[in-house]
Amino acid sequence: MTTPLTLITDCDLPGDAAEGTLRAAGLRAVRAPETSADTLATLGADAEALIVQWHRIDGALMDRLPRLRIISRLGIGYDMIDVAAATERGIAVANTPEYCIEEVAAHTVAMIMAQGRGLAAYDRAVREGVWRAVDARPFAVRPSRTTVSVLGFGRIGSLVARGLRGLGFRVVVADPYAPEQAVRDAGCEPASIDDAIAVADLLTLHVPLTEETRHLIGASALGRMKPGAVIVNTCRGPLVDEGALAEALIDGRIGAAALDVFEVEPLPADSPLRAAPNVLMSPHAAWYSPQALEDLPVHAAGNVIRFLAGDEVPAIVNRAYAIR
Repeated sequence: MTTPLTLITDCDLPGDAAEGTLRAAGLRAVRAPETSADTLATLGADAEALIVQWHRIDGALMDRLPRLRIISRLGIGYDMIDVAAATERGIAVANTPEYCIEEVAAHTVAMIMAQGRGLAAYDRAVREGVWRAVDARPFAVRPSRTTVSVLGFGRIGSLVARGLRGLGFRVVVADPYAPEQAVRDAGCEPASIDDAIAVADLLTLHVPLTEETRHLIGASALGRMKPGAVIVNTCRGPLVDEGALAEALIDGRIGAAALDVFEVEPLPADSPLRAAPNVLMSPHAAWYSPQALEDLPVHAAGNVIRFLAGDEVPAIVNRAYAIR
């Protein structure tokens, strides 16, 4: 019997922990030197598994990998994989939802507090010789008088919501898939997406990127927000229409933004966000800690190992693949 092969299409993480984990389990592994369709089809001619980080995996590529049975994502989001096409072909798709929950939640709360307490503006002022506590920009909030709307109550969104409640914020949650009682048990208030957007002093996004959620925060949503509200996105860049957000920031209709993710990454030099006021940015780093970096490739490889062994893989996102 031929030892199953896993093709790693792309990975910008240091080291070779994914390959090492697979080989320690008795599997073969190869990493593609580049991601042209011909290269991937040649290297993956007998691959039963793919591990992918950023490369687009569509039905056309799947059709060139006749033995493919599972695609495992190096990360939580899986919008670069055509899940419907995989399901149609009986291919499982799994992500790695557990590896950086604490890190992303902490980064989100840090961004909320930095913008909600004017820390960046204070820092610049002190360095410039200005010593005025009342010059916080865009504002300095009292948590008990401030509403944070959390869109999405999954692993990360629920942790953010609970953390903010612990700090005294009023927290409104919009998630059509979350039981209302679970939201209330966390001390939060359930609401519709439209209502959550409208009441937010600070809005934080924790929903998957789909065709339905792309540009969820666009000109229309921005127009319905409170004047001076703050937007935080540590989830997926295309959830926000960056052009509309930059315009709203420049006009002063939106008070500030804190962004870890962008529509195009790295952020282009001509992005209008670079010239917009009161924008705090980080380089898609919310996931990072040394521990998360160690866990991510091991978790992605673990999905493959368990699946090929016939074991349960809780991280599979398309259970219907098995009943195509």
